[in-house]
Amino acid sequence: MASVPSLAATVHQRVADALSAALPEAGSADPLLRRSDRADFQANGMLALAKKLQGNPRELAAKVVAHLPVAATSADPDPVIADIEVSGPGFLNITIADSAITATLAARAADDRLGVPFAQAPGTTVIDYAQPNVAKEMHVGHLRSAVIGDAVVRILEFAGEKVVRRHHIGDWGTQFGMLIQYLIEHPHELDHKDASSGEEAMSNLNRLYKAARALFDADPEFKERSRRRVVDLQAGDEETIALWRKFVDESKIYFYSVFDKLDIEIHDPDVVGESGYNDMLAETCRLLEESGVAVRSQGALCVFFDDIKGPEGNPVPLIVQKSDGGFGYAATDLSAIRDRVQHLKADTLLYVVDARQSLHFKMVFETARRIGWLNDQVHAVQLAFGTVLGKDGKPFKTRAGETVRLEDLLNEATERAAAVVREKSEKLGLSEEEILERGAQVGVGAVKYADLSTSASRDYKFDLDQMVSLNGDTSVYLQYAYARIQSILRRAEEGQRPLAHPELPLTKAERALGLHLDQFGETLAEVAAGFEPHKLAGYLYQLASLYTTFYDQCPVLKAEGGPSQVENRLFLCDITARTLRQGMTLLGIRTPERL
Repeated sequence: MASVPSLAATVHQRVADALSAALPEAGSADPLLRRSDRADFQANGMLALAKKLQGNPRELAAKVVAHLPVAATSADPDPVIADIEVSGPGFLNITIADSAITATLAARAADDRLGVPFAQAPGTTVIDYAQPNVAKEMHVGHLRSAVIGDAVVRILEFAGEKVVRRHHIGDWGTQFGMLIQYLIEHPHELDHKDASSGEEAMSNLNRLYKAARALFDADPEFKERSRRRVVDLQAGDEETIALWRKFVDESKIYFYSVFDKLDIEIHDPDVVGESGYNDMLAETCRLLEESGVAVRSQGALCVFFDDIKGPEGNPVPLIVQKSDGGFGYAATDLSAIRDRVQHLKADTLLYVVDARQSLHFKMVFETARRIGWLNDQVHAVQLAFGTVLGKDGKPFKTRAGETVRLEDLLNEATERAAAVVREKSEKLGLSEEEILERGAQVGVGAVKYADLSTSASRDYKFDLDQMVSLNGDTSVYLQYAYARIQSILRRAEEGQRPLAHPELPLTKAERALGLHLDQFGETLAEVAAGFEPHKLAGYLYQLASLYTTFYDQCPVLKAEGGPSQVENRLFLCDITARTLRQGMTLLGIRTPERL
């Protein structure tokens, strides 16, 4: 497998070399190349260079052009640049040769990775995402962390990064004292039926939680016994720990069933909850206090910050250990950083966490920097995400005002999508089983894409009607474009095959599609560097849109230019489908062959 330089990279190098040859006094100036609506590319670097050299930008641009052999002016023309002209105050408008576009795409098509290079200096990223709570139902608030985190994992791994997943589940705390004590006093509550499905597991946990909470609120003696049970849990009492594990195991059955519906893989070794760092908490506090990073204040171990104050101007500390000796979330998060840096050897710690926790993580990261666990070589990033809103622009709730269960949301999306697929299924002859399978792929894909096509930091409105629409910026539109291409490829007659013909001229629609396909690798590099899956979603939507224009304007199987043009257009169809499929896979979205 070999990476294929993009046309943009090739042109950038050509212009940079010509600039150095024409104007050696400019040094290694950047030609500032970008896509343009006036040509294929435009280089704007002459303006800044003219100021530096105190020259006329158009004259400087003309000197650069003289060092670029193009077809119109040279007997030995550049195979990549067909034409270049000076416009405006020294802009270079550059047109790529049709043959270069097709030949570059052919080189990409010959590679399993579509010519996309691996990252030049891959490292190790530990990503903390998909963090449900034991003994509690997953709701719409868990959607974004899971979906964004899964996409980032896929993208980073494709780039060659070593990625370590961490699901920091909420599996510790005072509520477990109540649940465990109730189970001790009612030992058969979870024994009547072992959960074989996520629905049964959640039903068991819900019933037990409600019963335990009712007794906790009504019986002061039970409340006191529950509090003592928390102490036993923290002390590692064998009976208490065994029952606690029962809750965790029951919850995992449920978690995994929901993640399975989301088409997200989660493995046991990656699930390291709050409890996983218990043995490190005391040591973390000792190190922070001995180093002077944390100090005692009214009995609590705190870290203070000059720029973080409360409404009345008083310092707001990060409390690592409470005055009663208990450990707060900060102690757990700081211990996790220690483990991820020192044991997992992470270069990057990535936290896919709600934006409302930004202040907490700002203080945690700064504390870790002060003690040296984070530094110039090891850094932490919170990929903060916004809120899922209803159509009314308010936080998404049920009609009764309750938080929407994630499982209900996914089931409804699947049902809506299945209805859309069923309408189209007559022509395809799909069975009911196939309709339901496509419905799940389309429905869950629609939910994921709506989330991923929005910048993580922004809120977005959850509108299933729009999400499963065949029109507009939806995953269904992308999936339909892919399925349409597969239909064309299946209908190709014997002897008609996807084959690049660089000698053929390209139409405007073919050129636009080809140049956009060539940007796939550069787009992925930008997406991976900034942890920005929404930019990949945007690229894929534009690709599907450009393909639609190509499809409307350029007959494929009945191309007027004869067999060679049929093959060339089948080739453009095929590489478009492969790019769509690879891009959608990196977003965690399926691409049905028939739709």
